[in-house]
Amino acid sequence: MNLLNIITISAYILAGTLLSIRLVRHSIGDPGRKLHILAASALAVTGHAFALYHQVDLASGFNLGFFNAVSLISWVIALLLVLAALFKPVENLGIAVFPLAAIALLMEHFFHSVHILPHSESGVELHVVISVTAYGLLSLAAVQAILMAIQDRQLHNQRPGGFIRALPPLQTMESLLFQMITLGFFLQSLALASGFMYTDDLFAQHLAHKTILSIVAWLVYATLLWGRWRHGWRGKVAIRWTMWGFISLLLAYFGSKLVLELILQK
Repeated sequence: MNLLNIITISAYILAGTLLSIRLVRHSIGDPGRKLHILAASALAVTGHAFALYHQVDLASGFNLGFFNAVSLISWVIALLLVLAALFKPVENLGIAVFPLAAIALLMEHFFHSVHILPHSESGVELHVVISVTAYGLLSLAAVQAILMAIQDRQLHNQRPGGFIRALPPLQTMESLLFQMITLGFFLQSLALASGFMYTDDLFAQHLAHKTILSIVAWLVYATLLWGRWRHGWRGKVAIRWTMWGFISLLLAYFGSKLVLELILQK
């Protein structure tokens, strides 16, 4: 393993450790600790970006094989989290995001898979960027929903101490959740629309399952946002719909890539 990967993984681990210490000590309002966490995570995502550049951007095109894709999406999620944490109290999501990004980078180094997307002038690269960004935002929303579920359960069990004291109020958490979902849904809509522009034959290109599951995920998120607007859905209902949408999206992208590239080797 090269020095860049070692530094990047160490920075991810450091950021996650600092977050854990802050939560245990209930020092959520300490701006100095947040600055240290952001500095470590910024170093991590920067190193991860350079590592991805060497692994993904090849002379023949972009290598978006399974493990490269996992690493790319984990980097996008971490990057979006760091940027959002500059303005919103969402850095606690890094407890799950940063260790997973470190694991994804390790997998990319030790395991190799190849799926070349040739350099093109047709705009396919833009479709990939929009899709990955949408997936990153909706993944953050899923992590947010999991934290909300833990928070809601402890509050209902009248155990508001410990970890829960370090989180923003549940109403703030819910507001942040729907902001992520709204923006992610908009980008997913663009990704689906642009995807249809570059698809000639769903079955010949092995895109049928991915497309169907992506549409299912889109319908789930559309229903959730409609329910929020029309009926004021919140709490457990919002959490369940968020997780169902994310599971559909997870199967659409990684499920199809896993079967096609690692099992069927197509």
